[in-house]
Amino acid sequence: MSQAATFPDAPRVLGITSTFEKRVLAWLAARIPAAVNSDHLTALGFAAMFGAGLAYALSATRPWMLLAVNAMLAVNWFGDSLDGTLARFRNRCRPRYGFYVDHMVDAFGAVFLLGGLACSGYMHPGMAAGVLIAYLMVSIHVYLATYAVGVFKIAFGGLGGTELRLLLAAANVAVLLWPTLRLAGATVRVFDLIGGGVALALVVMLVAAVARTTRELYERERL
Repeated sequence: MSQAATFPDAPRVLGITSTFEKRVLAWLAARIPAAVNSDHLTALGFAAMFGAGLAYALSATRPWMLLAVNAMLAVNWFGDSLDGTLARFRNRCRPRYGFYVDHMVDAFGAVFLLGGLACSGYMHPGMAAGVLIAYLMVSIHVYLATYAVGVFKIAFGGLGGTELRLLLAAANVAVLLWPTLRLAGATVRVFDLIGGGVALALVVMLVAAVARTTRELYERERL
């Protein structure tokens, strides 16, 4: 029996765009040249996140680079979302390898993205670090819960990776036009407001998810 056959494929909880997204990805997978495989797409997505972080860093002196970030986010969606679909379409699945590599790439990608944002001047480095820590903590929970509970929940409140990319792209356009706001007589960076809200939301979701998962596992294995 193959390793793939013995590796359980946990059901996924996806975002609100998933139905439409699946149709688009299936259409694309059927048209990808045979010379391109899922590893190429994973590498493309990884390179795009590095490019997005670099574009953020360059936006410190070139604000229009925020639009380049959006272009890199689109490329990242193409590579990151299509690699698994292509593997399934061609019946070339490697679930252990794919699960591990895909999510390590996501972790490094988050470091690149928020590292670049911290260098941009549009967000305080401490705020960027806080958002990154909260994101990585949520990621740890998701991966542990996937193993322990058997459900791969990669969307919360209907927001998954695709939805977050769209929201970030919209935020980039808004910040390009209005990088700061006046609140209570003080000048506040828009990305600091967004980052604070994101970090708080991630922490709240994390606490709720950990409590729920702990209770579920306790009930499953009550002594």
